[in-house]
Amino acid sequence: MAETSQKKVVTRFAPSPTGDPHIGNVRTAFYAWLFARQHEGEFLIRIEDTDRARSVEGSEEKILKMWKWLGFDYDREIIRQSERKSVYGEIAEKLVENSKAYRCFCAPERLDAMRKEQQARKEQPRYDEHCRNISAEESDERKNNGEEFVIRLITPEGGETVACDIIRGKVEFPNNNIDDLVLLKRDGFPTYHLAHVIDDYEQGVTHVIRSEEWLPSLPKHILIHDALGYELPNYAHLPMILATDKSKLSKRHGAVSVLDFKAQGYLPEAIVNFMLLLGWHPKDGSEQEVFDLDDMKKQFALEDVQKSGAVFDYQKLDWMNAHYIRRMESDLLYDSVLPFFEKNDAYKGLDFLGNNETSELLKRALRLEQDRVKKLSEFPDALGFVFFEPTYDNPDILIWKKSDKAETVDRLEMLAELLNGIVSWNEEEIEKTVKDKIESEGYGNGDTLWPLRVALSGREKSPGPFEIAEVIGKEKTINRINNAIKILG
Repeated sequence: MAETSQKKVVTRFAPSPTGDPHIGNVRTAFYAWLFARQHEGEFLIRIEDTDRARSVEGSEEKILKMWKWLGFDYDREIIRQSERKSVYGEIAEKLVENSKAYRCFCAPERLDAMRKEQQARKEQPRYDEHCRNISAEESDERKNNGEEFVIRLITPEGGETVACDIIRGKVEFPNNNIDDLVLLKRDGFPTYHLAHVIDDYEQGVTHVIRSEEWLPSLPKHILIHDALGYELPNYAHLPMILATDKSKLSKRHGAVSVLDFKAQGYLPEAIVNFMLLLGWHPKDGSEQEVFDLDDMKKQFALEDVQKSGAVFDYQKLDWMNAHYIRRMESDLLYDSVLPFFEKNDAYKGLDFLGNNETSELLKRALRLEQDRVKKLSEFPDALGFVFFEPTYDNPDILIWKKSDKAETVDRLEMLAELLNGIVSWNEEEIEKTVKDKIESEGYGNGDTLWPLRVALSGREKSPGPFEIAEVIGKEKTINRINNAIKILG
């Protein structure tokens, strides 16, 4: 595990309310939560909503709903940066007073023209420090006259900024490549760079765990800490999450919002377990892939997180989700799949909550496909044959490949009579009765059991006939067999 100071570990999840929570952001938050819980520390949630142009109404509620669905908690009250605007403004002005920053009065038009000229010369776009040497008196006067400005940090002219990253080790950045970055915008709102440094310091955050996308900004954040006289937290920059083609994971590769995964029928336990392995694996080289939270807390270590990108494998996620579905208790499974049946158009005529018979049928039916489906959303289509009479586009589907129509009808007629005589209707008794008959008559399993299974399900691939018969009951079983006989002529 990563070394920690004598201070209590404090980590945070600081999302911007600009849309649905992306799997990459949530993986980062999960690692931060896990690290805090490992060290009996605190995990905080902070809403970074100072970018008003990009904020999306309802986004914060979705983020918190997602976090609760995954089963995670947090400490203290949530703070929102938009409610702390005056705090950032006061601190930025103090930096100006202490000659650590300056007011920049350059108009947006001048800045745009400057960048275009730099690009034309194939130079890296950066501010030309035009306002850096304005006197304090002139700066104050222009401010008092109502002239618009931003506040920029004064960055070193040379040398290097050095940091130690928990995952990446020592990292060095030439100061000549660092712009005089904006700390406070024209509207008085802080940039992310300033606001998160102040918030982390005031909240006592000891470990900043974030995506490697922020690694190029690390020297800027170190310089802001230095300017403010703040103690530097520990940093850990996680690898990017990549698609199977090694490009950055995006919507074109499929679902990337955690709420989309929920809507598609993935379980929170599967998402959490899958996120754990997006960049980390057991140090002992074991092949373990299924972890409960206790295992995660015992084995996870930040310094063992890989530096290279983590590939998002949807097939592996499906496998993991299927594993957790198979482990679900019947009542929990019923409660979890019910919403998918209620919003499926094919089931609109059925009342699962108000009709005990229909509800009990669903509870019995779920075990037919519990070991087969990969997502909760697959249950309604997979179990359609339980609730609705089979239909046949091609009646020949009822005929075993080594049999014919006459023999199939003969077998189905025999089965209808045989099953009608069973008193104790359960899977074991049905199977014993049918298999004893097959053996005594010298029938083949295929030419007897294939038409029985297809008569009950209407499908080439389905659960076994004895399982289906027990679930749908004796009356429906006999009726479906007789219906298959009629369909065959």
